[in-house]
Amino acid sequence: MHYTLNVAGLQRQLPICKVTDDLYIAAFVVFGDAELTVACARDLLKLVDMDSFDYMLTAEAKGIPLIHEMARQAGAEKYILARKGAKVYMPNPIHVEDESITTAGRQELYLGRDDAELIRGKRVLLVDDVISTGGSLHAMEELVKLAGGTVTGRAAVLAEGDARTRTDIKFLAPLPVFNADGSIKE
Repeated sequence: MHYTLNVAGLQRQLPICKVTDDLYIAAFVVFGDAELTVACARDLLKLVDMDSFDYMLTAEAKGIPLIHEMARQAGAEKYILARKGAKVYMPNPIHVEDESITTAGRQELYLGRDDAELIRGKRVLLVDDVISTGGSLHAMEELVKLAGGTVTGRAAVLAEGDARTRTDIKFLAPLPVFNADGSIKE
């Protein structure tokens, strides 16, 4: 089963994948799709006020090519990445817990003290590929708050399921969730 997605002037066939017995999602993966990444970054930048943020931040991993391309197109010298684990090059990191629809169980997001210091007192745009339950978005918000920054916007390529009704995020297209038979959940 597949779902036909039209976003940023492109069409893609997304495989429908089981999350639970009664919840299936269309897998949107920008990894390896340079054309899609470039087009989505271009169109997301059109949705955000470039004067409303100092830095962009995303969570590892699928948001990485998207935020990189957004930074490149916007001429930004730096973007911030929240990691799923502490790394040796992150002395004294800060972290929060996250729950995501596509990650089994709870995970933690880490921000190195160097990046935390960069965003202290700064305005931050949160970027993600898909916002669904909002767990990853909430975790990124908490990291920014812990670091002393302010979230001034939230942007994603897709708003999945109920996220499509949120008024606090800017997104390019809605993405439905599915029943086991491939029909769209109402």
